[in-house]
Amino acid sequence: MQASDVVPLLEVRDLAVAFGATTAVKQVSFTLERGQTLALVGESGSGKSVSALSILQLLPYPHARHPGGSIRLRGEELLGAAPARLREVRGNQIAMVFQEPMTSLNPLHSIEKQIGETLWLHKGLSGDKLKGRIVELLNLVGLPDAAQRLNALPHELSGGQRQRVMIAMALANDPDILIADEPTTALDVTIQAQILKLLKELQGRLGMAILFITHDLSVVRKMADRVCVMQAGEVVETGAVAELFANPRHPYTRQLLAAEPRGEPPPESDDAPEVMAGDDLKVWFPLKRGWLGRVADHVKAVDGVNVRVREGQTLGVVGESGSGKTTLGLALLRLLSSKGAICFRGQRIDELSGKTLRPLRKSMQIVFQDPFGSLSPRLSVGEIVEEGLLVHGLAGDRTARRARIARALEEVGLDPDTQDRYPHEFSGGQRQRIAIARALALQPRLLVLDEPTSALDVSVQAQIVDLLRELQRRYRLAYIFISHDLRVVRALANHLLVMKNGRVVEAGPARRVFANPEHPYTQALLAAALNLEAMGNGVVAV
Repeated sequence: MQASDVVPLLEVRDLAVAFGATTAVKQVSFTLERGQTLALVGESGSGKSVSALSILQLLPYPHARHPGGSIRLRGEELLGAAPARLREVRGNQIAMVFQEPMTSLNPLHSIEKQIGETLWLHKGLSGDKLKGRIVELLNLVGLPDAAQRLNALPHELSGGQRQRVMIAMALANDPDILIADEPTTALDVTIQAQILKLLKELQGRLGMAILFITHDLSVVRKMADRVCVMQAGEVVETGAVAELFANPRHPYTRQLLAAEPRGEPPPESDDAPEVMAGDDLKVWFPLKRGWLGRVADHVKAVDGVNVRVREGQTLGVVGESGSGKTTLGLALLRLLSSKGAICFRGQRIDELSGKTLRPLRKSMQIVFQDPFGSLSPRLSVGEIVEEGLLVHGLAGDRTARRARIARALEEVGLDPDTQDRYPHEFSGGQRQRIAIARALALQPRLLVLDEPTSALDVSVQAQIVDLLRELQRRYRLAYIFISHDLRVVRALANHLLVMKNGRVVEAGPARRVFANPEHPYTQALLAAALNLEAMGNGVVAV
């Protein structure tokens, strides 16, 4: 048999997917060999996930259809295959790991039951053999105390642990192909590094092929052998990873490679006035036990943290989920009860009543991580931005308010004529701009930005970072930027606070911390996020 006659493990040819009259995927072709990792790369809406879901025929019928194309597994056509045959393939020969494990796992069933279901359906295992195989799989993916965690429900596990359970479930029947759909996007950088390392180790041990779907090119560089770049439902470029990164041919590929947040924060002034300060801040949540609900212990979400941020300066607050970053931001804005002194523009605010504090709130605003969740779907964009103006009695009559809303939208790069449209009519990046416009309309002096780019594509991340820098230059805004993405933080922050378990383990000028991190935890974060190598005594070199 000649090399050209060898049948690929998976072959997708001229695949088309339509939803009603809209064609979402057009003429997509790629092949996947045993032991190979192929990455499908592109922004949201490029057709990556739709193409992958088509392989297992998981798109909603009858809304989705395939006007043309072919999907062959070892030469066998899957498009149009009988439902019984597709059930044999799903979870057995081809398995899938989804982006958000919390929504992919059943919240009412234990992890033992959820992993056991696929083993019972495909392998007919039961009793002690079933339980033994489940424990074996959980040990394989590195879940700590696997035998003791069988009865755990998904909410009792961390994000990284839930993703390990999803991987164990996918590997249960020794699949030939693992489809991983953005499996690390929702995870902290250190957990992301662990999951990527785990997938590579499992691939080497089991010999499976991986179809990896992502918009993060740094992940592609670590994981993939070959890449297909997708834009607007089409494959615009394909090739080996090293070749594509070294010599991208298509303008869209070059745009993606150049989209990582770059540049430096605006220069700070040493004599700039202090905008926000917190001294020995503590936020402790009581743990109650017994019938009488006596306090037995505390969760020390923030434990003795000191904060300073000046006009025109960005303070980056970094750390993994659960480190206390967001709790710190909410406490500084007096949105959570805390102990310790908080000063805003020289005035103590930690002991002010809600009524006394209200006039100051227009000067200190917050932008949340998920703009779709923080924008009311029942209000138009104009009404969303107008809400704060009405609460604080600003901008006079309706005509004056409409003009102020238009200016706020223009400042964040949106058409002011869109203020009568609704959030669902905008992309993720546009919705985040709306959230920023809502805060800017009140002319604040301080913005707390809580993971404002983590849910966005890398090119949109870069746009938001550029926007924030420009607004800071223009208005001398002070930012408290909360994030676990150190690439974004490096492009924005003048100073850093590194938090772990509610405490600051390292603080200082951002340039110094990135160049010479002192604490092992900071070194681990940088190594995971920036793909750096430890040098000599373990200090990460930049």
